[in-house]
This record gives sequence, structure tokens and C-alpha cells, in this order.
Amino acid sequence: MKSILQTCADIGATERQFAAGSVLLEEGAMSGLLYVLIEGVIEVARGETTIVVSSEPGSVFGEMSALLDAPHSATARTLTPTRAYVFEGSRDIIQSHPEIAFGVARILAQRLQAATTYLVDIKRQYQDHENHFAMVDEVLESLVHQQGLFSPGSDRQRSTTE
Repeated sequence: MKSILQTCADIGATERQFAAGSVLLEEGAMSGLLYVLIEGVIEVARGETTIVVSSEPGSVFGEMSALLDAPHSATARTLTPTRAYVFEGSRDIIQSHPEIAFGVARILAQRLQAATTYLVDIKRQYQDHENHFAMVDEVLESLVHQQGLFSPGSDRQRSTTE
């Protein structure tokens, strides 16, 4: 199977260059854009908290917003001069190009696997402690069985916004 970068090149995706410090996606905005990293370094942050820094060619940004038809959950910013393929109408691109959809699915599966592995490790480390780490069971259970609309956040956050 072709790499996501090869697929982007084959379908004539728009390649753009960005200066260091460029905001590609803004948390809370709906841009309809999907980025596939060719080279450079991109930081993804929610608020002031860095979630990930990626320099791996083929990394995808904006896919969650496209798939969920929701605002971006984080801000993606370039840390170095960066080249990326840029797609407008990201949802249409994912639907019309199986290779891109598979690449996005693979990336999402890798992220879910990493999150699940991390939570299992925390559970093992704190299994003998009687404290708030018991919630890890609930989180793992929800990851395994979650379907439909998922509204993350603490009960405290939800009760203040409802």
C-alpha cells in the first residue's frame, strides 16, 4: 500500500511552505483544513499544554475536526520552517480517497493504542493505592465500549456548562 505522502503527491495535493510560528489550526475554530506533514516540526497544544510535537513525515493534522464535524480540539503551530500538503474540504478528501482515509485511520489507531497503553501502565503502577487512580478503570472501560457522541471532561466541568 502506498504511503500517505505518495498518495498526496499522486492526487496533486497542494504543497505549501510555512514559516516557524505559523498557526495551522486554531483551537475552537472550524477551518475545514487537513494537513499532511512533509518536513518540519509541528506542535499541537490545547490551551497552554503541549500535547505532542511531531516531525514525522506523513503525520496528519485536522483529521479529528474533519471526521467529527467539530471545531479543532487543539492548536497546531509550526516550530520550524515547515512543508505540508494542505487539503481544503478535508471531509470530502477523506471520503473520496481510501488511501488517505486508511492513513488517517492508522494514525488514529496508533494514538488510541498509545493512550490505552499509557492508562494500563498507570493502572498497574497504582493498583494497590486507594485514591483517585481508580478512575483509570472507568476511562479504560469507556475507551473500549464508547460509541456515539463522546463528551470528555470532568463531571465538574460538565455541570458548570450545562
